[in-house]
Amino acid sequence: MPLHLTGSRPLLIIADHAGNQVPPGVDLGIAPELLDLHIAIDIGTAALAERLALRLDADAIIARVSRLVIDCNREPEAADVIPMASDGHVIPGNMALSPLERSLRIDAIHAPYHRKVEAVIAAIRPRLIVSIHSFTPQLATKPDEARPWPIGVLHNHDDRAAARAIDWLAAEGLMVGDNLPYSGRDLNYTMNRHAEANEIPYIGFEVRNDGLRDSAGIDAWATTLRRCTEAVAAAF
Repeated sequence: MPLHLTGSRPLLIIADHAGNQVPPGVDLGIAPELLDLHIAIDIGTAALAERLALRLDADAIIARVSRLVIDCNREPEAADVIPMASDGHVIPGNMALSPLERSLRIDAIHAPYHRKVEAVIAAIRPRLIVSIHSFTPQLATKPDEARPWPIGVLHNHDDRAAARAIDWLAAEGLMVGDNLPYSGRDLNYTMNRHAEANEIPYIGFEVRNDGLRDSAGIDAWATTLRRCTEAVAAAF
Protein backbone atom coordinates (compact mmCIF):
# COMPACT_ATOMS: atom_id res chain seq x y z
CA MET A 1 0.00 0.00 0.00
CA PRO A 2 1.15 3.57 -0.55
CA LEU A 3 2.19 5.84 2.28
CA HIS A 4 -0.70 8.05 3.40
CA LEU A 5 0.07 11.24 5.29
CA THR A 6 -2.85 13.12 6.81
CA GLY A 7 -3.50 16.83 7.07
CA SER A 8 -6.39 19.09 8.02
CA ARG A 9 -6.90 21.09 4.82
CA PRO A 10 -8.95 20.09 1.75
CA LEU A 11 -5.85 19.56 -0.37
CA LEU A 12 -4.40 16.30 -1.66
CA ILE A 13 -0.88 15.59 -2.89
CA ILE A 14 -0.24 12.48 -5.00
CA ALA A 15 3.15 11.04 -6.00
CA ASP A 16 2.68 8.07 -8.35
CA HIS A 17 6.37 7.22 -8.87
CA ALA A 18 8.01 8.12 -5.56
CA GLY A 19 9.36 4.68 -4.59
CA ASN A 20 11.64 1.99 -5.97
CA GLN A 21 10.52 -0.99 -3.92
CA VAL A 22 10.25 -4.39 -5.58
CA PRO A 23 7.80 -6.67 -3.76
CA PRO A 24 8.84 -10.17 -2.70
CA GLY A 25 8.27 -12.67 -5.48
CA VAL A 26 8.89 -10.14 -8.26
CA ASP A 27 12.15 -10.58 -10.18
CA LEU A 28 12.77 -7.82 -12.68
CA GLY A 29 16.02 -9.40 -13.83
CA ILE A 30 17.96 -6.13 -13.71
CA ALA A 31 21.07 -4.92 -11.90
CA PRO A 32 20.14 -3.51 -8.47
CA GLU A 33 21.73 -0.13 -9.23
CA LEU A 34 19.17 0.50 -11.96
CA LEU A 35 16.53 0.86 -9.25
CA ASP A 36 18.14 4.16 -8.25
CA LEU A 37 17.81 5.65 -11.74
CA HIS A 38 14.96 7.69 -13.18
CA ILE A 39 13.69 4.64 -15.05
CA ALA A 40 12.65 3.09 -11.74
CA ILE A 41 11.72 6.08 -9.59
CA ASP A 42 10.91 9.78 -9.84
CA ILE A 43 14.03 10.89 -8.00
CA GLY A 44 13.41 13.19 -5.04
CA THR A 45 9.63 13.11 -5.18
CA ALA A 46 9.03 11.16 -1.96
CA ALA A 47 10.82 13.76 0.15
CA LEU A 48 9.35 16.62 -1.89
CA ALA A 49 5.79 15.33 -1.47
CA GLU A 50 6.30 14.79 2.27
CA ARG A 51 7.70 18.28 2.84
CA LEU A 52 5.02 19.88 0.71
CA ALA A 53 2.29 18.02 2.59
CA LEU A 54 3.73 19.13 5.93
CA ARG A 55 3.95 22.78 4.87
CA LEU A 56 0.46 22.79 3.39
CA ASP A 57 -1.06 20.68 6.21
CA ALA A 58 -2.41 18.48 3.44
CA ASP A 59 -3.03 14.79 2.88
CA ALA A 60 -0.51 13.00 0.68
CA ILE A 61 -0.54 9.60 -1.02
CA ILE A 62 2.98 8.49 -1.89
CA ALA A 63 3.56 5.36 -3.98
CA ARG A 64 6.44 3.17 -2.83
CA VAL A 65 6.57 0.43 -5.49
CA SER A 66 8.83 1.01 -8.49
CA ARG A 67 7.18 1.85 -11.77
CA LEU A 68 9.30 -0.91 -13.31
CA VAL A 69 7.11 -3.33 -11.35
CA ILE A 70 3.93 -1.59 -12.41
CA ASP A 71 3.20 1.98 -13.46
CA CYS A 72 0.31 3.35 -11.44
CA ASN A 73 0.05 6.34 -13.78
CA ARG A 74 -0.97 4.15 -16.72
CA GLU A 75 -4.29 2.60 -17.60
CA PRO A 76 -4.38 -0.95 -16.23
CA GLU A 77 -5.07 -2.29 -19.72
CA ALA A 78 -2.17 -0.35 -21.31
CA ALA A 79 0.59 -2.47 -22.79
CA ASP A 80 3.26 -0.52 -20.89
CA VAL A 81 1.57 -0.59 -17.48
CA ILE A 82 4.22 -3.25 -16.82
CA PRO A 83 7.16 -1.98 -18.89
CA MET A 84 9.42 -4.31 -20.83
CA ALA A 85 12.02 -1.58 -21.42
CA SER A 86 12.75 1.94 -20.23
CA ASP A 87 15.18 4.51 -21.66
CA GLY A 88 17.30 1.84 -23.32
CA HIS A 89 17.25 -0.69 -20.47
CA VAL A 90 15.46 -3.98 -21.05
CA ILE A 91 13.49 -5.36 -18.10
CA PRO A 92 13.85 -9.11 -18.66
CA GLY A 93 11.59 -10.17 -15.80
CA ASN A 94 8.65 -8.37 -17.38
CA MET A 95 9.03 -9.72 -20.90
CA ALA A 96 7.44 -13.14 -20.59
CA LEU A 97 4.63 -12.54 -18.11
CA SER A 98 1.48 -14.52 -18.76
CA PRO A 99 -1.88 -12.72 -18.83
CA LEU A 100 -2.58 -14.22 -15.39
CA GLU A 101 0.71 -12.92 -13.98
CA ARG A 102 -0.02 -9.44 -15.35
CA SER A 103 -3.50 -9.53 -13.89
CA LEU A 104 -2.23 -10.62 -10.48
CA ARG A 105 0.30 -7.78 -10.38
CA ILE A 106 -2.37 -5.26 -11.32
CA ASP A 107 -4.72 -6.64 -8.68
CA ALA A 108 -2.01 -6.62 -6.00
CA ILE A 109 -0.55 -3.14 -6.57
CA HIS A 110 -2.26 -0.94 -9.17
CA ALA A 111 -5.88 -1.50 -8.12
CA PRO A 112 -5.33 -1.03 -4.34
CA TYR A 113 -3.35 2.15 -5.01
CA HIS A 114 -6.21 3.72 -6.92
CA ARG A 115 -8.78 2.49 -4.42
CA LYS A 116 -6.76 4.30 -1.74
CA VAL A 117 -6.79 7.51 -3.77
CA GLU A 118 -10.55 7.18 -4.24
CA ALA A 119 -11.12 6.61 -0.54
CA VAL A 120 -9.07 9.64 0.50
CA ILE A 121 -10.82 11.86 -2.03
CA ALA A 122 -14.19 10.71 -0.72
CA ALA A 123 -13.09 11.38 2.86
CA ILE A 124 -11.47 14.81 2.55
CA ARG A 125 -13.22 16.18 -0.58
CA PRO A 126 -10.18 18.16 -1.77
CA ARG A 127 -10.70 21.44 -3.53
CA LEU A 128 -7.34 21.00 -5.30
CA ILE A 129 -5.15 17.99 -6.13
CA VAL A 130 -1.40 18.34 -6.62
CA SER A 131 0.46 15.66 -8.56
CA ILE A 132 4.24 15.45 -8.04
CA HIS A 133 6.62 13.93 -10.59
CA SER A 134 10.24 14.48 -11.59
CA PHE A 135 12.09 14.06 -14.89
CA THR A 136 15.67 13.50 -15.93
CA PRO A 137 17.53 16.40 -17.60
CA GLN A 138 18.33 14.20 -20.58
CA LEU A 139 17.17 10.79 -21.73
CA ALA A 140 19.95 8.32 -22.55
CA THR A 141 18.05 7.31 -25.68
CA LYS A 142 17.68 10.93 -26.84
CA PRO A 143 21.05 12.54 -26.06
CA ASP A 144 20.51 15.38 -28.52
CA GLU A 145 17.26 16.54 -26.93
CA ALA A 146 17.95 18.97 -24.10
CA ARG A 147 15.33 19.54 -21.43
CA PRO A 148 15.93 23.12 -20.30
CA TRP A 149 12.86 23.58 -18.14
CA PRO A 150 13.51 23.35 -14.38
CA ILE A 151 9.81 22.62 -13.98
CA GLY A 152 6.87 21.66 -16.13
CA VAL A 153 3.13 21.70 -15.50
CA LEU A 154 1.03 18.93 -17.02
CA HIS A 155 -2.68 18.98 -17.72
CA ASN A 156 -5.23 17.40 -19.99
CA HIS A 157 -8.64 18.95 -20.69
CA ASP A 158 -9.00 20.76 -17.36
CA ASP A 159 -6.35 23.47 -17.19
CA ARG A 160 -8.05 25.72 -14.65
CA ALA A 161 -5.39 25.23 -11.99
CA ALA A 162 -2.54 24.45 -14.38
CA ALA A 163 -2.86 27.78 -16.21
CA ARG A 164 -2.71 29.66 -12.91
CA ALA A 165 0.30 27.63 -11.79
CA ILE A 166 2.15 28.26 -15.05
CA ASP A 167 1.51 32.01 -14.80
CA TRP A 168 2.63 32.08 -11.15
CA LEU A 169 5.85 30.16 -11.80
CA ALA A 170 6.67 32.29 -14.85
CA ALA A 171 6.16 35.43 -12.77
CA GLU A 172 8.80 34.04 -10.40
CA GLY A 173 11.26 34.06 -13.29
CA LEU A 174 11.18 30.32 -14.01
CA MET A 175 11.20 28.76 -17.47
CA VAL A 176 8.06 26.61 -17.27
CA GLY A 177 7.21 23.74 -19.59
CA ASP A 178 3.52 23.86 -20.49
CA ASN A 179 2.82 20.15 -20.98
CA LEU A 180 6.58 19.64 -21.21
CA PRO A 181 8.69 17.53 -21.12
CA TYR A 182 5.65 15.23 -21.22
CA SER A 183 2.13 16.06 -22.25
CA GLY A 184 -0.83 15.55 -19.95
CA ARG A 185 -2.79 14.91 -23.14
CA ASP A 186 -0.95 11.57 -23.32
CA LEU A 187 0.28 10.65 -19.81
CA ASN A 188 -2.28 11.68 -17.23
CA TYR A 189 -4.06 8.55 -16.03
CA THR A 190 -4.15 9.28 -12.29
CA MET A 191 -5.30 12.86 -12.77
CA ASN A 192 -7.75 11.86 -15.50
CA ARG A 193 -9.32 9.25 -13.25
CA HIS A 194 -9.35 11.06 -9.92
CA ALA A 195 -9.29 14.79 -10.73
CA GLU A 196 -10.81 15.37 -14.17
CA ALA A 197 -13.47 12.69 -13.76
CA ASN A 198 -14.53 14.29 -10.46
CA GLU A 199 -14.21 17.86 -11.77
CA ILE A 200 -11.55 18.63 -9.15
CA PRO A 201 -8.96 21.22 -10.24
CA TYR A 202 -5.40 19.89 -10.23
CA ILE A 203 -1.79 20.84 -10.86
CA GLY A 204 0.60 18.30 -12.37
CA PHE A 205 4.08 19.41 -11.33
CA GLU A 206 7.11 17.90 -13.10
CA VAL A 207 10.38 18.99 -11.44
CA ARG A 208 13.71 18.35 -13.19
CA ASN A 209 15.49 15.91 -10.92
CA ASP A 210 18.88 17.61 -10.87
CA GLY A 211 17.18 20.10 -8.57
CA LEU A 212 16.11 17.34 -6.19
CA ARG A 213 19.43 15.61 -5.59
CA ASP A 214 20.01 16.92 -2.06
CA SER A 215 18.06 18.19 0.91
CA ALA A 216 18.69 21.85 0.09
CA GLY A 217 17.31 21.46 -3.42
CA ILE A 218 14.26 19.55 -2.19
CA ASP A 219 13.66 22.18 0.46
CA ALA A 220 13.87 24.99 -2.08
CA TRP A 221 11.39 23.31 -4.40
CA ALA A 222 9.07 22.50 -1.49
CA THR A 223 9.02 26.21 -0.67
CA THR A 224 8.31 27.21 -4.28
CA LEU A 225 5.59 24.61 -4.79
CA ARG A 226 3.98 25.47 -1.45
CA ARG A 227 3.74 29.13 -2.41
CA CYS A 228 2.46 28.27 -5.90
CA THR A 229 -0.12 25.83 -4.55
CA GLU A 230 -1.34 28.35 -1.97
CA ALA A 231 -1.78 30.98 -4.68
CA VAL A 232 -3.67 28.60 -6.96
CA ALA A 233 -5.78 27.10 -4.17
CA ALA A 234 -7.02 30.56 -3.23
CA ALA A 235 -8.89 30.65 -6.53
CA PHE A 236 -10.88 27.52 -5.66
